[in-house]
Amino acid sequence: MQTIAIKPGREKSILRRHPWLFSGALREPDTAIKSGATVRIADAAGKALALGAWSPQSQIRVRLWSVDPREPIDGGFFGRRIKAARELRQLIITEPTDVYRLVNAESDGLPGVIVDKYADFLVVQLLSAGAEFWKDEIVRQLQEQLSPLGIYERSDVDVREKEGLQKSSGLLAGVEPPELIQVNQDGIQLLADVRHGHKTGLYLDQSLNTRLIAGFARGREVLNCFAYTGAFTLAALQGDATKVTNVEASDTVLALLEKNRELNELPAERMENIRGDAFEVLRQFRDSRRSFDMVILDPPKFVTNAQQVERGSRGYKDINLLACKLLRPGGILATFSCSGHVSADLFQKIVADAALDAGRDSRVLHFLAQGPDHPVGLNFPEGRYLKGLICAVA
Repeated sequence: MQTIAIKPGREKSILRRHPWLFSGALREPDTAIKSGATVRIADAAGKALALGAWSPQSQIRVRLWSVDPREPIDGGFFGRRIKAARELRQLIITEPTDVYRLVNAESDGLPGVIVDKYADFLVVQLLSAGAEFWKDEIVRQLQEQLSPLGIYERSDVDVREKEGLQKSSGLLAGVEPPELIQVNQDGIQLLADVRHGHKTGLYLDQSLNTRLIAGFARGREVLNCFAYTGAFTLAALQGDATKVTNVEASDTVLALLEKNRELNELPAERMENIRGDAFEVLRQFRDSRRSFDMVILDPPKFVTNAQQVERGSRGYKDINLLACKLLRPGGILATFSCSGHVSADLFQKIVADAALDAGRDSRVLHFLAQGPDHPVGLNFPEGRYLKGLICAVA
């Protein structure tokens, strides 16, 4: 195992157990190291501090596996980390839910490793050089501990390119998942396309927020923008919303949303589907003076790097401004950002400015984040990427 030295005074992040080491903090090795291989991290005096995975093409040059430099990084290591993640989920997941995040990367001590459970199937994303290096062992440990019908890979994401990895998807073990897997998310039946759908099939990070938002839907006419396959919509209808209007850009996704409505035996006359760009549709509603009692905004990521924060912030403000103008007095705005580069404080300011420009008074009723199956390590605040607000708009 090769040792990589930290530059003098740059060991603070390791002592705080942050899992990332950037290239600027390290002395470059004298010889080439295989991508994903385990390296020992030592301070300037040669004292071993940690073990991590080497990623020669990434600005995040090392992702730490362990701050115990004596801990073997082998099958047993991955088995222990997966077992700990499983035990944590047993504390927070209750029946009938059978869809949730099983391993949440850095915050579960496995940088770059995401495992989502969809009923009897597992879907994995391997986002780092180290995760890719240990792919076979990770799959073996998942098979031994959970005995799924199949393990499917969805590492078809742009972030892998920063690690020098190609996008990858396909069956890793067991049987191929069906075209649609039926899952139960806290009493809501959903059909998940784990092979082609967004993320690994569903937005599992919103599970806790879905029910909370539904509690405000009774007797309200709801607009759900970026509706995807309808988890918010179905929860709102189950919560006795008078009507839910869905806005979604994809006919295929809207067809799946309709299947989900049928699966949950909810009345068709209380749901309206509109295919189109949410910004354009909301402007059309504004111009036609259409209004709602509740608006839900859960857009895709507007910001993927620090250089896009200003532009992305304008997008968030624009759509929240439109939403505020569409709300009837006493309405509810449920609004989210999944952009990690947009802090919770910045997002709150954006929404506040949007309400101000719309001439509306607004109060925050709930500050929201991802559910507990997406834990955030206190040593890794970057893990809190999802932030949301439920606001009462006068």
